[in-house]
Amino acid sequence: MRLEQLQAFLAVAETGNFQQAAQKCGVSQSTISRQVQSLEATVGLSLFHRQGNAKLTLGGDRLLPHAKKICQIWATAEQELTDLQAGKQTELCVAGIPSACAYQLPPILQKFSRTYPNVQLRVTTLGSDRALKVLKDGLIDIAIVMNNPFLTASSEMVITRLYEEKIQLLLPAQHPLSKKEVITWRDLDNFPQAVFKDGYGLQRLVQDQFNRQGIRLNAALELNALEAFRGVVKQGSLIALLPETFLVELNYDSDLVVRSLSEPNLTREIVLVTTIDRIQIPPIQYFCKLAAEMVQQEIPVILKSALSS
Repeated sequence: MRLEQLQAFLAVAETGNFQQAAQKCGVSQSTISRQVQSLEATVGLSLFHRQGNAKLTLGGDRLLPHAKKICQIWATAEQELTDLQAGKQTELCVAGIPSACAYQLPPILQKFSRTYPNVQLRVTTLGSDRALKVLKDGLIDIAIVMNNPFLTASSEMVITRLYEEKIQLLLPAQHPLSKKEVITWRDLDNFPQAVFKDGYGLQRLVQDQFNRQGIRLNAALELNALEAFRGVVKQGSLIALLPETFLVELNYDSDLVVRSLSEPNLTREIVLVTTIDRIQIPPIQYFCKLAAEMVQQEIPVILKSALSS
């Protein structure tokens, strides 16, 4: 049973005439007749009385509501796909790491909404690993995450590099290490730290670095919000390794000290990830392009300002 057979059947049922049905469908009468005959052969019943006007048989009458429903479902699906291709999607879902959601995304979302006012934006803060998983599961359209080649190495993924940033040390002003101008990785051995929860790329990056240096990461407290680190470190006993873009504004807090660590530098790469099928949709394509342009313009300005202050 094919869709064009059901459409031919409906046209004849609505007009009561094979010739008029052919005119309505824009095909020849023989084509309509052939489609109806093929449908009758498939169901094993005659669907029309053919003396005079084409009237439905008992079998045709039973098939009619189902044929209408099937054709209506297809018409709706066709319209939705056409709207999607034209950029008329109802929502766009983005998941990002905490720093991106707090600092990079707000101006992007504002500008996007001016161009696509009818697209509802849904933004969720997630760790990198979790964000990439829900992207693969089709629950979001775009992920802004710390790059992890093990999770993004797929032919389905489209990856746009946004920026690279250093990981720096946040300390309470009265901490013993705050008196040192040059802090080495070995200096951090066994000091109690506040760290991101498991599933956040930064937590894995820091742990790997400690392993390479042969020192112990004393994870005394796990958090999942950047602002929480500020409050916890201010209490005076914990330190934290955090992204440079977040720490820029904390340079002005007299209760806190930000220090870079000596070689080797620890950096992370932030990328925007979507999928090949999604990048073809106009609003998603526009969002990706807009994010790349705005972030790549903004980040150097932020870091330059911090260095000059």
